[in-house]
Amino acid sequence: MDPGFEADFRQFVVDRSGALFRTAYLLTGDRHAAEDLVQSALVKTAVKWRGLRDPAAIEGYVRRVMYHEQVSWWRRRSRVAEVSSGWLPDQTGDGHADVVELRMVMRAALSRLTPRQRTMLVLRYFEDLSETEIARLLGVRVGSVRSQIYRSLERLKETAPELTTVKEFG
Repeated sequence: MDPGFEADFRQFVVDRSGALFRTAYLLTGDRHAAEDLVQSALVKTAVKWRGLRDPAAIEGYVRRVMYHEQVSWWRRRSRVAEVSSGWLPDQTGDGHADVVELRMVMRAALSRLTPRQRTMLVLRYFEDLSETEIARLLGVRVGSVRSQIYRSLERLKETAPELTTVKEFG
């Protein structure tokens, strides 16, 4: 690979690998499979890097490669012959109802936040951006981001105290 193209590719990987991993995780549901999927897509992208003309379309190309890789894996996996075992799988127990109820409580609590507070929480905890990145993205000071996140978490604790006892949100 040409050194100029290699530097551009490395910068793309550094800038977008977090977002690509999140997309891969949503496709696979498994962290290790997501890492493998991102690596496969980046290898295929590196091979085609010189031919990719539009920088704005590169991420779309990588995501499309990830999608096609995952669909191919599903298809290969679905060709496995299934044999009836004679027993029925366990039915969904009470744990499922608890998760659904927790999600409903979480959604209601988030809806009570101001749009700015919801934005800060989504960018920080769902998009995994740092406080500095959020401040730069929204054009505010880092202290403002910290105070908004703190206030929104406090407000969540007040409106839905059952969320503070949850160790892992499934």
